[in-house]
Amino acid sequence: MHKIIQKKPLGQDIYLLEFEAADIALAAGAGQFVMLRIDENGERFPLTLYDFDKTRGTVSVVCQAVGKSTRKLCSLNAGDAVRDMAGPLGHAVETRLIGKIIIIGGGVGTAEAFPIARAMQRSGNDVTVIIGARSRNLVISEQEMRAFCSKVIVVTDDGSCGRKGLVTDVLRELMDSERYDLVYAIGPAIMMKKVSEMTLPRAVKTMVSLNSIMIDGTGMCGGCRIIYGGKSRFVCVDGPEFDGHKVDFDDMMRRGAQYRRQEKQSLESYEHQCRISGQQETK
Repeated sequence: MHKIIQKKPLGQDIYLLEFEAADIALAAGAGQFVMLRIDENGERFPLTLYDFDKTRGTVSVVCQAVGKSTRKLCSLNAGDAVRDMAGPLGHAVETRLIGKIIIIGGGVGTAEAFPIARAMQRSGNDVTVIIGARSRNLVISEQEMRAFCSKVIVVTDDGSCGRKGLVTDVLRELMDSERYDLVYAIGPAIMMKKVSEMTLPRAVKTMVSLNSIMIDGTGMCGGCRIIYGGKSRFVCVDGPEFDGHKVDFDDMMRRGAQYRRQEKQSLESYEHQCRISGQQETK
């Protein structure tokens, strides 16, 4: 069992949860994730580590309530506990002195951008962060980033916070004005694809995190398979960070669309069976 030490709202249906997890905290690194199971009847699902305190023996994750399990996790409070937490899983980000870095967090992807930006800054790098979200109530970790980053630029689709537009608009302006040594993009697949396409002709190394497509976290389900440099890789065991210039984003997005169609069909079939059962019970 892992007890919740703190629960903090970050945005609309987005919460930070800090857990007691001494062994995981001791081994954790930026970019890694944990697998959670709320209770013995719950499903296992991955969440990226937002923070970890090796002295206190705690780890923090950021969760957005979008499905059954994430809604259930977000309904818990300090003092409650989850049944299982496995980790740290995946490969930690390699942090060293590189130079000028841009880190882009799109949506809840900003939760993973935070520990990576902090680790890169602690290694002596000049870090600029671009935070993208649909609207103000979905912008997270802005003030935390400003505490150590050279520059933090917020972009929202509707202009309710920071600039109105896309993260790629800001990225283009930054690269037009200065030379950068590395770009890190974390968020929706289409955003990471566009970022990688923008940096390729400029020969700027670009890393992306594909953690959003992970399912079981062990490489057994095959749900996070990608084509990387022409070969199959599994995000959960080979990543979750990859060179964006080698990822076949079109294949990844086609597979994602197929899974969503299958999920929708399964849900419709389930609801149809429930209606039939209900009609039979009333006869």
